[in-house]
Amino acid sequence: MNLEGYSLLSILKEIERGSINAEDVNDFYYKKSLQLNDKINAYITLLKPDDKKINGNLKGIALAIKDNISTKGIKTTCASKMLESYVPPYDATAVSKLKEQGGRILGKTNMDEFAMGSSGENSAFGPTRNPLNNDYVTGGSSSGSAAAVAANMAPISLGSDTGGSVRAPASFTGIVGFKPSYGAVSRYGLIAYANSLEVIGILGKYTKDVKFLFKLIAGKDPLDSTSLNVELNEKEQFKPKILVIKSFVELSKDEVKKEFYRSISKIDEEGFEVKFIDSFSLTEYLLSAYYTIACAEASTNLSRYDGIRYGPKVESTGNWRDYITKARSFFGPEVKARIMMGTFILSAGYYETYYLRALQLRKLIRQEFEKIVRGYDALYIPTMPVLPWRIGEAIEDPKMAYASDVLTVLPNLTGSPALSLPVGRIREFFVGGQLIGLRGDDIKVLKIAEMMEEILKVKNDGRN
Repeated sequence: MNLEGYSLLSILKEIERGSINAEDVNDFYYKKSLQLNDKINAYITLLKPDDKKINGNLKGIALAIKDNISTKGIKTTCASKMLESYVPPYDATAVSKLKEQGGRILGKTNMDEFAMGSSGENSAFGPTRNPLNNDYVTGGSSSGSAAAVAANMAPISLGSDTGGSVRAPASFTGIVGFKPSYGAVSRYGLIAYANSLEVIGILGKYTKDVKFLFKLIAGKDPLDSTSLNVELNEKEQFKPKILVIKSFVELSKDEVKKEFYRSISKIDEEGFEVKFIDSFSLTEYLLSAYYTIACAEASTNLSRYDGIRYGPKVESTGNWRDYITKARSFFGPEVKARIMMGTFILSAGYYETYYLRALQLRKLIRQEFEKIVRGYDALYIPTMPVLPWRIGEAIEDPKMAYASDVLTVLPNLTGSPALSLPVGRIREFFVGGQLIGLRGDDIKVLKIAEMMEEILKVKNDGRN
C-alpha cells in the first residue's frame, strides 16, 4: 500500500468503503517513519500503534504530536535534556479530544528546545532536516511536525505556534500550517513557553484536512480559562475581500516577492477582491514587542526547572548558587539566552522600561490591526521573507533567524487566526502565503485558504 499524496479525508473515506483499514494506514506511516527518521530526524519518540479497532471520526488513524504537548504515559521532552525522562500523567485536552474521536499517537515530534527557535536546529536531539533538501532547515519550532507530514511520515500533525512556529515550517516544507485564534483550542497540557502568545496548531498536506481536525479539537475547556467557543459553521460560497500591506511584502527577498505577487494575480483573475495599502505604522515594533513579551514569560515559566520541582536532581556540595547552576545546565544555549534576556527585562528598574512598554505596544498593534482589517475577510502577506537557509547558518548569525519572524509574529500579538499555504515554488522549495483574520474568524480563514488552494494548485502532497 502506498498512501503518498492521499489526504486525511480521502483515507477516511477509503476506510468507510472498506477498501483499507486503519491498521494498514498506520503501518504505512510507521514503516515510512522508520525508513526516513535517521535522515530527517522528525521524531524524538516513534510508536507502533496497536491493532485494536477504534471507532470515531478518526477511525483509529495515528497522528504525530509535537513533543511539548502532554501525552499520558508517553515521554514528552520539549526536545530538552531537562525533560529527557519526563512522562506526563495526563493528556493535553487537544490530545484527549483526538483520542475521543478515534485518534491514536504515532509519535512525538522533534522541535526547537522548549519551542524557542525559528529553524528546528535548537533541539537537544539534533536538528530536523528539511525533506525537500536535507542540508537545509525545516523551520521552527514545530520542525518535526512539519517534516513528518511533508515526508509522508504522518497524515497530519499537531504543533504549537508562539510567533510563527507552525506557519514557518509549513512554509519551508510546502504544506499547510494553521494557527487558530488564541483560545480557540485549549492550551491545557501545552508545556508553557510564553502563555499569552502560544497556541496549539495543526499541520497537514491539505487545508480541508486541517479544517477537519480543527473542528474536532476546538472549543471551550473548563481546564483552560483562556479558552473560548469560536464559530465552526461555514458560510455559503462568497467572494473574498483580501487586504495586502505592501510594506510587509517589501520585507521579503526579491524571489519570494515575485512568487507572492504572482499568486495575487491569479486569485484576482478568479474573482477575489484585492486591495493594497502602503504600510502598517507599527511594523518596526513587531519583533521587539514580541521578543520582549516572549522572553519575559519564558523566564517566569522556566524558573520552575530547578532540580527540586522539575528537572533532573543534581548532587552539589557547594552553595545554593552552585546547585542552581548545575541544575540549569541541562538547558541548551538558546533557552539560556532567552531566560537571561527575560530575567533582565523583568528586573528592577527595567520592568517599566521594557515589559510594560511592550504590553502597551501590543495593545496598539492589536487596535491598528483590527482597524485596518475590519471590512475585509483576511490580510494576505508572505509567511516567511526568505527561503530555508543551510543548517548551521543561523547559529553563526542568530539575528538572521530572529529577523525571519517579522511577518509571523503579528497574529500572536493580536490573538488572530493565521494560516500558511504554499503559493509558489522556487527551485526545490516553496513560498508560503499567509492569511490572517480577525480573532474568531478561524473558519472564514480556512475557507479562503481552501479556495486559494484550488486556484493556485501549488502543493507538496508528499509524493517522493
